[in-house]
Amino acid sequence: MAAIETRLLILGAVMMFEPVNGYQVLRELRSWDIEEWAKIKPGSIYSVLRTLTKNGSVVRHEVDEGARTVSVYVTTAQGRAEFHRLFSEALREPDAMAPIPAHTAWLLLLLVTREDFLSSLDERIRRSEKLIEEGEQQLAAGIDAPEHIIEVARMWHAKATLELEWSKSMADRIRAGEFAFAGEPLTWQPPPNDPGWQMMEDQQRYRRVLGLREKVR
Repeated sequence: MAAIETRLLILGAVMMFEPVNGYQVLRELRSWDIEEWAKIKPGSIYSVLRTLTKNGSVVRHEVDEGARTVSVYVTTAQGRAEFHRLFSEALREPDAMAPIPAHTAWLLLLLVTREDFLSSLDERIRRSEKLIEEGEQQLAAGIDAPEHIIEVARMWHAKATLELEWSKSMADRIRAGEFAFAGEPLTWQPPPNDPGWQMMEDQQRYRRVLGLREKVR
């Protein structure tokens, strides 16, 4: 099974742009530099799409485009529920040594409601505070390890503390109404030459071909 961030990213990309073809998912995710920070190879995107189709998270439709047939993907109720489960798990669980799942969740906040995001973020803050307190107690009591290992522990403690303060600040800003979440007006538009505009045109055409209702944010 693909790592949580891989499944979360690909399910999220389909949800964000559905109906969407595989190449569009690939192009969009590559524009997010996923090969660098998430270590996801392009070929694995198609592999995960096949797995998500097999397990019922997405449905694949074959759309005739004249000289070729294109595979177009749409999430199912099961797939959307799986996305929200993965999203919550990724954001709630703090891990200074494995930050990528939470990073992925932040990239996809447009797909969840403000209330749901805050619920997961508040839980992350609570868990982070507990872990930091435990780390401080261990450092104060003394760690039976070489000096360089102790300094590594101090580094992770400092990083966790910094991330906690950032999370608290972001929670305050979100409660104050900043950023856009599911069901809210977008606060940013891509530039005129962004490929996303063509994706939106294709999305509308795919919806007409597949007889799907208009998507509502």
